Amino acid sequence: MHRRLLLAAAAILASNAVSLPAVAQQSWPTKPVHIVVPTGPGSSLDLIVRLMSDKLAAKWGQSVVVDNKPGAGGMIGVDVAAKSTDNHTIAIGFNGPVAYAHFLYNKTPYAPLKDLKPIIMTTSQPNVLAVSVDKVPAKNMAEFIAWAKAQGDKMNYSSLGNGSSAHLTMELFLSEAGLKATHIPYNGSPPAAMAVAQGNADATFMVAPALLAHVQNNKVRMLAVSSAQRPDSLKSLPTLAESGYPKVESLAWNGLVGPASMPDAIVDRINADANEVLKDEAIQAAMAKSGLTVVGGSPADFKRVIEADAQRWGPIITKLGVKLD
Repeated sequence: MHRRLLLAAAAILASNAVSLPAVAQQSWPTKPVHIVVPTGPGSSLDLIVRLMSDKLAAKWGQSVVVDNKPGAGGMIGVDVAAKSTDNHTIAIGFNGPVAYAHFLYNKTPYAPLKDLKPIIMTTSQPNVLAVSVDKVPAKNMAEFIAWAKAQGDKMNYSSLGNGSSAHLTMELFLSEAGLKATHIPYNGSPPAAMAVAQGNADATFMVAPALLAHVQNNKVRMLAVSSAQRPDSLKSLPTLAESGYPKVESLAWNGLVGPASMPDAIVDRINADANEVLKDEAIQAAMAKSGLTVVGGSPADFKRVIEADAQRWGPIITKLGVKLD
């Protein structure tokens, strides 16, 4: 009898152990969920989160609060998520503060690959080389290279922040093309794009969404994309490889990250719900209209992308000598 009671108790404990993650998933969230955007309003990251927030709120039965916290190349906002302990605060991260920061800075407020837990990759898109129509007469890559070489060291370029994919893509391009330019960092893509549109910067690399309005107003001209193939939404633009610079290839990716302490059950819940939202036809259409390619996938998929990008760009950053301390 005693042995049967012990076996029964063990079975109950095992059953409870198996069901705990499921219970955690079902009971979460218990209050509003904060998604920190480490760039300003109107940026591509801000657009992604705001497109998803209402549908996520409907699934969770709690409001989703979008917190814009730009600065320090995205590290200020991502640091909020890295240090959060309430299991209700996450961030949308991107290449710079998630994969590159520890190569760029001698000291960071968090260890990107240690203190952050990947949740889901939301979108991925190439950077676009664009120029000011008022300042740069070039209408294609060959003309731009000729113009840039004629400027000597007088050319400048804007970026959405120090250490961003846009910043590093431009530095790699300048190195490969034998060009010189002064970097002007901004807090996010909207002001960086505006700088080019207003002629305060000659050129920039960034994702298409922040550029499109200025392109339509004939203030900015897009010249090439940094992806290996031409994306469907930008078929008219050549790749940098087609333009003679095969080593200049980059993708600007975005994705949700939480603190390393966030339970896997909650990560899995957010991942599953975000995947469903990203499959929504209206969401996909809105993303495509802005030049964003929806990705989705598992936390493990996103982790592999982060680690691969860090392994690829770490040596490039070191070779270029880019340090931001």
